[in-house]
Amino acid sequence: MLVKVTLARLLIREMADSQFVTLQEEGGDRMFPIAIGLPEAFAIERRLRKTPIPRPQTHDLLGNVIELLGGTLVQIVIHALEEGTFFAKLVIRQGDEMVEVDSRPSDAIALGVRSDVPIFVVDSVLEEASSEPTTDQQPPEHPGWMPDFDDAEDESEDGEDGFA
Repeated sequence: MLVKVTLARLLIREMADSQFVTLQEEGGDRMFPIAIGLPEAFAIERRLRKTPIPRPQTHDLLGNVIELLGGTLVQIVIHALEEGTFFAKLVIRQGDEMVEVDSRPSDAIALGVRSDVPIFVVDSVLEEASSEPTTDQQPPEHPGWMPDFDDAEDESEDGEDGFA
């Protein structure tokens, strides 16, 4: 079963190796972070803030290619979690066919935000990776969680925590 999720938080710490995007179950409390690279984090941030860019970035290029070849990005699916690594796929409609393309979750999310398509997570992956919100602000242990994630201050330009 697929569960729709929303982008609950984007954490950018330019001096750190990993940035984080937190996905939350739509209409529910389950959520989980995914470590992403700085370029993907900036691409997501630009789209969320609707910041105009003078030239196409990588995710814009991929979206344009899909469209020019007659495809339509339908949804993003995070379908597996193996040894702490998430796996995603782009679901593209081309004519009467649905095509699935393997992708890193960070690229898939950036493209999904660019194309304004829904993001889904397989329920078993969400269950394995998710955490319930805690009252003491200590992150629970689960795959993909970095110990300092909740303790880090958001270093985005305007100091906002999230985009939901």
